[in-house]
Order: sequence, then structure tokens, then C-alpha cells
Amino acid sequence: MLEISLNNIKKSYGFKNILDGFDLEVKTGDKISLIGENGSGKTTILNIINKIENIDNGTLSIKVGSTIGYLTQQPETIYSNMIVKDIIYDNLKEIEKVKNTLEKYEEKMNNDPDNIDIINKYLKTQEKYMSIGGYEIDTLVDKVTHGLNIDHHLDKEFRLLSGGEQKRVVLASIFIVKPSILLLDEPTNHLDINSIEWLEEYLNKYNGTVLVVSHDRYFLDKVTNKTVLLENGKSIVFHGNYSKYLEENEVRIEREFKEYKDQQKMINAMNRKIKQLEEWGKLAYPGGESFFKRAESIRKRLEKIELKDKPSIKNDLPLNLEFDNRSGKDVLTIKDYSASIKDNILIDNINLTINYGDKVCLIGNNGCGKTTFIKRIIDNNSDKIKIGSNVKMGYIEQQISFDQVETILSYARNYYIGDESHLRSTLSKFGFYGENVFKKVNSLSGGEKVRLKLFALIQNKCNFIILDEPTNHLDVFTKENLEEALSDYKGTLLFISHDRYFINKLANKILYVSNKKITEYIGNYDYFINHKKEN
Repeated sequence: MLEISLNNIKKSYGFKNILDGFDLEVKTGDKISLIGENGSGKTTILNIINKIENIDNGTLSIKVGSTIGYLTQQPETIYSNMIVKDIIYDNLKEIEKVKNTLEKYEEKMNNDPDNIDIINKYLKTQEKYMSIGGYEIDTLVDKVTHGLNIDHHLDKEFRLLSGGEQKRVVLASIFIVKPSILLLDEPTNHLDINSIEWLEEYLNKYNGTVLVVSHDRYFLDKVTNKTVLLENGKSIVFHGNYSKYLEENEVRIEREFKEYKDQQKMINAMNRKIKQLEEWGKLAYPGGESFFKRAESIRKRLEKIELKDKPSIKNDLPLNLEFDNRSGKDVLTIKDYSASIKDNILIDNINLTINYGDKVCLIGNNGCGKTTFIKRIIDNNSDKIKIGSNVKMGYIEQQISFDQVETILSYARNYYIGDESHLRSTLSKFGFYGENVFKKVNSLSGGEKVRLKLFALIQNKCNFIILDEPTNHLDVFTKENLEEALSDYKGTLLFISHDRYFINKLANKILYVSNKKITEYIGNYDYFINHKKEN
């Protein structure tokens, strides 16, 4: 059954057309991912379906009786002064209302047990309470809050929670009312792997319809059965998950390139023929009318041809992660070291060695000490942490900050060896064009900050790279670009990530932080999952 229909949707902001004839049919039970470059209109589509934004042209239809639960990228500010428990029960007002009515009838029956009218009203109200899930609601709340690891936050103020905790609270408040349609905008952002895996399991069992915007490709592979690519304001539909889309999209681009080039050859041949016939007509003057007629006939055929668009190809960032000199075999050696903040030990008695060429991923729940551990390596203030010979280290932190007064251009000059024209040309390949290079670096978006840091990292030619959540804020296409560059990188890599697709592509060793210990697994994320044991 058709749940949502978007037909020839057009939406512009100023002079920029975001959606330009977007079409999509969503059937009941579909689990659809919306993918595309940042700014392609993915969130706009969710806002249109939820009627937060209007459309300029086209039609939107939603099945009568459908209910919508919408998770935005940023937790709702309306919750800032509320207690978590109240937020979770906020969408259950109908159940609370029926429950209060039920309790009133119970009190009346205690006072007047033989009143048939009150008994009948009580039974009717009880039937309604059962039909809307009143008797199961507390069990459902316990299940959802435990699964999202927020059951210990129920009595806290929402504003005091971290970004990830806030997102989990909002997710819980949506899931508990069981809407028929879920609109999820970056649901895995700020979630640790355990919470993401719970979310995957929940959505796989969910009987409703899901539209999700996410850069987490592993998550999309697990959850979705249809992929919609936004390109030039229109939709291209692929039946299958993200990996299936990758296969089919490559075939599509090759086919469309061939069709485009074949049409261009035909058009060029027809134009040459027109020119040739007109020249013959001039030479045959005054008897050349037939040549001109044939030329005009071809011209009319040419005008009727529906021109094919040249397939869009994403320009890759020039991520050439090269270095001049390799390090020694032992890049990092740690013996009997404990990472702590004040008197709080986060990871106890660490012993590990990272060798040249290793690609190591550090994983574990939020708050287990991963970033603290990384920073201890960067600071290198302990004789228990030894950096190997000839190691040149590069680091991109999770929370990127810059000097407030710097521009993109002045920041880039600190790292680039060469004249300004070449520097600006290189910056343009990282998405910083023209006058944009004079923007203040502290005003950049998350993705722009990562790109600028990657630019600086490349100039430094490091043989040991440390990255803390490098794929945060990157769109899918830039992630793939970074994966390819890091796969080709010959040096040593240590990184923190919750992006399981990214981990699978790169890691040959997993360091799992749990219960203040680190356990080593020789393999990628899938290997780790199959062999994981708690400390």
C-alpha cells in the first residue's frame, strides 16, 4: 500500500534550486535511505514530508491515518528544561488521559460496587486502554530506555546530557509511541556502537515505514531495502541496500556515459552533415535547393532530440598521503601505562605495540577513555609511552578548533610550500574556492574543518597518522575518498571510529576498550564481532 507519494516536487532557496522535479513513492513497510552530497536536499525532503517546510511546486500525499515520528539532526530545544522521564512520557498523553479515567471509575466502583452503569463504563474504558497499549507501556519504556542505555538518566535534566545522550532520549520518546512512519535524520550520530547495534535490531523488527538520512553505510546495509540517490534535485531509485546501490550505480554511470557519448557523436555527425549539405547547396547555386531542404530536414530532427545530461561525477579530494622517510619497525610501544583523568582511571595497565604499516582502530563505548588515551600518546609525557625512531606524527582531533582570527588562506599558508596561485588552486580542490578562502576558519562547518585539516595533514607528510572520529561531518562520497587514500597509505594509522564500514575497510587490528582494559584483535570489525569477549 502506498504510504507517501512525492510527485514533481520543486523547492528553492533564493536562486538555488534544491529539489527540481523530485519524485518518490514510499510503500508501507519500506525502509529507505536518502543519500547524496551535503546540501543535495535530503533533510529538506524529510521536512517536507513532516510539513515543516512548504513546497514551491508538486504534490505530497500521505496515507490517511498515518502517524509520523521525526528525529532531527539536533535534539529539540523545547526539551532543554525538562526531565528525561517527562520527555519520554510526553508523547503518551492519550494513554495517561485514559489511565486517569480508568482510575476514577475504579474509585467510583469501590464506593458503589453494584452500579452497572459505572461498571460498563469502566469495562469500555479498560478495553480502550488495552487497545492503545496502556498495560504494556511501562514494559516498553523499560525495554527502549535500557536498549538505548538511558535508563539511568530518567531523573536528570535533558540539558545536562551529552549530545549522544540527548539524541537517545529523543529516539526513545519517538519509538515508544510506535508511529507508522519514522523519519530519521542522522540517527547514529553521537551514538556508540552498542547503541547503534540496538537501533539496527529495533528497526529491523519495526513494522512501519522508515526514511533515513545517514552517512553510516554499515547501518544502511543492515537496515534499508531501498536507496534513493539525490542528484541535481531529482531522485534515482535503487532497489537494495547501500552496497547494492554501489554496484548498480557504477553500472548506471557507465551506461549513461556511453549513452551520452553516443548521442554526442550522433549530434556532431548530424551537424557536420548539415554544414556539408549547406556548402553543397551554395556550390550548386542556383539549383541547390534540394541540398538546403535535406539540411533543414536534419536540423528539425536534431531539434526534436531530447538531450541527455552528462552523468555527474564526484570530484575526489587530492588526498595523497605520502611521506619522505619511513619510521622504524616499532612505531609505538606502551608498557604498564594507565590513562586517567585526575584520580579516575579510564584504562588500566595498558601494554601494546604498534608496528610500521599497521592500521589500528581503537573502539569502545562513549566515555571509556579512547580520546584521553589518544591525547596521552600525542602529549608523550610518560616514560611508559615510547615513540619509535624516525616517527613523524600527524593528528586530527574530533573537536576541531582554530585560531579565531585566521582565514582559510592564512591557515593554509602555514603548511603549504609554494606560491599563492598554486596554493589557491590546491585549496579549490578541497572545496575552498574564490573569495571563500577569506572566510574565518572558526566559522566553517564540520565537514569544511575536516577538509582543511586533511589539507594540512597532507602537506606535513607524516608517516604515523592519528585520527579521532575522522568521518564525523563527512558526506558518504568524501568518506569513500578518505577510505581509498588511507587504504593506499603506506605509513602507520591509529584511529578512533564508530563507523563500522570505515573500520572494516581499513583496520587490520582492533583495540577494544572495555571495563578499563584493552583487548587486541588481529582483523577488521567483522572479525572483532565474531570473536569479541568482554574483559
